Amino acid sequence: MVATQNVDTLGTVWTFSPRGLTNQFVQPPWRVALWSVAYSTVLAVAVFGNLIVIWIILAHKRMRTVTNYFLLNLAFSDVSMAAFNTLINFIYAAHGEWYFGQVYCRFHNFFPVTAVFASIYSMTAIAIDRYMAIIHPMKPRLPAKATLGVIVCIWSLAVVLAFPLCYFSTIRTLPQRTVCYVAWPRMAEDSFMYHIIVTVLVYILPLVVMGITYTIVGVTLWGGEIPGDSSDNYQGQLQAKRKVVKMMIIVVVTFALCWLPYHVYFIATGLNKRLSKWKYIQQVYLSVLWLAMSSTMYNPIIYCCLNSRFRAGFKQVFRWCPFVRVSSYDELELQSTRLRPCHQSSVCTSILSKDKSTRGNRSKPNSELNNKDKSTAGSNVDRKKFFNTLHNPETSLKF
Repeated sequence: MVATQNVDTLGTVWTFSPRGLTNQFVQPPWRVALWSVAYSTVLAVAVFGNLIVIWIILAHKRMRTVTNYFLLNLAFSDVSMAAFNTLINFIYAAHGEWYFGQVYCRFHNFFPVTAVFASIYSMTAIAIDRYMAIIHPMKPRLPAKATLGVIVCIWSLAVVLAFPLCYFSTIRTLPQRTVCYVAWPRMAEDSFMYHIIVTVLVYILPLVVMGITYTIVGVTLWGGEIPGDSSDNYQGQLQAKRKVVKMMIIVVVTFALCWLPYHVYFIATGLNKRLSKWKYIQQVYLSVLWLAMSSTMYNPIIYCCLNSRFRAGFKQVFRWCPFVRVSSYDELELQSTRLRPCHQSSVCTSILSKDKSTRGNRSKPNSELNNKDKSTAGSNVDRKKFFNTLHNPETSLKF
């Protein structure tokens, strides 16, 4: 009887032979300890960071927009994958034994693909939403119920795609330990074909769609005029939309870079079976798996650095830290009002009073108004500047 091989979700190569199931690689304790620190860091940052993002969106009315609902779905899928998959992967890698039973074995293999699908298609939905908002601003935006429907469809398709992993997952009890793996009918052939399908649907296709939409949006924002904008606040809206698109492009590029080695690994090992016997293949897999899982922890950091509202929310959460200062501007940033707080109240009062006196002068003789033409003109300029300040892009933009 010829021995066959199967690679479980950890990348551990299990060799099926007439004598039973053997583990090709056994890690020394010091190496397991190093990996424990690496994976624990991802777990802590991803869980706490994404939970804060979820709180910022749900707890503040101003953050409940179409784009942010998709960011909420993205944060939920990331925190779920980090909590349920990273921890179990780590325990399984450290001990080489499956402690969690048949049911969780199925969930353990099924949920990562589901969560990654939900993550990347949430980003795709954001890209399409940004495209519609910038290229076709006169068309109606997606309502809240329709947004919820899109999110439900994303998760439904994710479940359908990942179902084979759940169906074929099983555990095998050996004299010394229990293992969890996906028992494909044709082992290597089915596993390779399935991963090709996953790579196309969960990586290549959405990245192509986002690449096209963000290219068109980028050409419009950085190389032309935004349709439908008035000249008064054109520059403000332009800068605001550029910031949002720039942030989302960074999120997408980060995701693509983190998951690229993971997909390359499975394609390479599927095409060349000898790689599974390589001395360091286990460490290579754990490295690419860590990089892929680390994609769940970067988004909250990106939001905090590049978006003033998320930054204000993070400041509120960490206001107990001695080096975190929460200003009055940060307090008002997440409130429902769309008006930015005026940092120089005396200037604001002066501008408003000038505007009030200008309107009162309309009842005076023309000669008196002619004598004050310069003053009135200056007041109108200040008034325009004032209202442009109130409609600052960082607060007026729905994001």
